[in-house]
Amino acid sequence: MTQNATAATNGCIFCAIVARQAEASMVYEDETVAVWMDLNPVTHGHLLVVPRGHAEGLEDLDPATGAHVWSVGHDMAQALRRSSMGCQGINLLVCDGEVAFQTVPHFHLHVIPRYSGDGLGEPFKVDPPEREKALRDSDARAIRCALSSPG
Repeated sequence: MTQNATAATNGCIFCAIVARQAEASMVYEDETVAVWMDLNPVTHGHLLVVPRGHAEGLEDLDPATGAHVWSVGHDMAQALRRSSMGCQGINLLVCDGEVAFQTVPHFHLHVIPRYSGDGLGEPFKVDPPEREKALRDSDARAIRCALSSPG
C-alpha cells in the first residue's frame, strides 16, 4: 500500500483526496503536489497546494518538497491574477500547528485571492507594541542557536 493510501485509511482527508478516495475540484497535479479548490473558501478562488506525501507540518517536509509547494503556489497566484475571476491581490498562508489554526493535520499552502470589499480585514492588525531591543536580541540568539543545533 502506498504512503498516501495508508494515510487515507488512517483518516487523513487530504491523503484521501490525493489517492482519489475522496473528491475535490482539482486544479493542478504533478508527481509532488496536488492543488484543489478549498471546500470552505475564504474568498472565491481559494486554493490549497498540498504535498502528495503525508507531512503534518513544516518540520515534516523535506526541503525539495517545501520549495516545490511554494513554487506551485507562486504559479497558482499568477494564474488567479490572470484569470477572469477579477482577483486584485493574493494572500499566501500556512497554518502550522493547532495553535496557528491548522485544521487539517496535513501540511498545505493556502492561496487566497483578494478582492476589493471582500470583507476579510487586514491580517494581524492588532497594532502590537514595539519589542525592546534587548528582548529582540535574545530572541535572535535563541533562533541562531536552534539553527546550528542538529534536528
